[in-house]
Amino acid sequence: MNWLAQFIQYSRKVFKLNRLLHRVREGRSEPKIALLSVNLCLLLGVITRVSSYLDLAQQTKRKRWRRLCRLAAAISHDVFGYVTERMLPEDWRLNQAVVVKILKHNKALESCKVNGLLGLSVDANEHFKSRSRCCQRCCQREVEVTDDDGQKHKVIEYYHRYVLAQINGPKLNVLLDAEPILPGEEECTAALRLLGRIRRLYGVRFFDVVSFDAWYAKGPFLRAVQKLGWFWVVVLKREDMNVYQEAQQLSQGQPPTASFRDEDRDRQVQLWEVKDLDFSREYGQEVRVVRSQEQWVEKRVQGGCKVQKPRCSQWLWAASEQLNGYPAQVVYVLGHRRWGIENKAFNELTQGYHLPHCYHHDPTSMLVQMLILILGFTLFTAFALHSQTVRTGQMTLKALAHQLDLALEEDLPWEQWFHCG
Repeated sequence: MNWLAQFIQYSRKVFKLNRLLHRVREGRSEPKIALLSVNLCLLLGVITRVSSYLDLAQQTKRKRWRRLCRLAAAISHDVFGYVTERMLPEDWRLNQAVVVKILKHNKALESCKVNGLLGLSVDANEHFKSRSRCCQRCCQREVEVTDDDGQKHKVIEYYHRYVLAQINGPKLNVLLDAEPILPGEEECTAALRLLGRIRRLYGVRFFDVVSFDAWYAKGPFLRAVQKLGWFWVVVLKREDMNVYQEAQQLSQGQPPTASFRDEDRDRQVQLWEVKDLDFSREYGQEVRVVRSQEQWVEKRVQGGCKVQKPRCSQWLWAASEQLNGYPAQVVYVLGHRRWGIENKAFNELTQGYHLPHCYHHDPTSMLVQMLILILGFTLFTAFALHSQTVRTGQMTLKALAHQLDLALEEDLPWEQWFHCG
């Protein structure tokens, strides 16, 4: 059996993928092409890492692609833009919630837990920017550019940003949802809107703690997160904050709370913790601060010679008072685990799934395509984890995606997979 057939069987058996695709709705009045066929094309485009709607339209010229998606003929790239403009993003969000809940029920998220706590990382990422194209949902900023004559002047740049939420761990990384940042809106506002919807879709007990970058170290925001029912961990970087200064002064000269070697990050770590600190007047509650001192040897090649340089870094995290009963190492791991959304979501989606590319510059279409990307990425990652060939390192994820694409060259009864049940 070829790789694509295995992927389809796995997705249908474990996640009931055919039912998920059937219940997506749209707003076309007299569709000439079935919505299920379009949905299959969009999802297959993510799985096989197609870079644009133009390339996806080229894929529909393949005979077996059309058989699988039940297309009478190849379709134009305009069709994908037109249909995604009229889709409901909530349908794709609900589909993603179903898939992630099944993964948790099947114990696939157990490796993501830290001392029994399941953590969620939240961060923002820029999706698209342009100095010529804009829409009603584009954010704006002034940037300085240098023209052909060497003169500097300012121009308006348009861009889209999204706040994303991810559960990450050493084996599996799962994005839960994405929320666009509206023009003139703060990142924290979009993040609260995202977390509120996640609470409705997944429930308050689906995960336990949320970790944030230093941008979110604001009293009103953290108070709102706590009211939603979750613990939190946030990076402290602003040296002008009283809680930062107090934690530094009270931990200096004190013996470390813990000293250990982090084998995963290849660093020697010392931790200090200070409890019962006032975070801010707006937050109104006491917090716990953990400070880490990390040392390691950086190896580089300079001028053809191997050079080793000792390095040292310091991190501070504030944690909600409810985490006081957990060891300082838990805050340390949760704080650093936040980088998973950068390394295992943004970077991987950028390098392998064309995240910065705008398929169709319409706010609804862009959001729908982002949610389809999240769903396809989750299904592909779960299938790769299920495959022993990938788990044992015999095949890379990029090679697996290529095999899924090549599998369509084999003559199988593709039309029987999704169009029933």
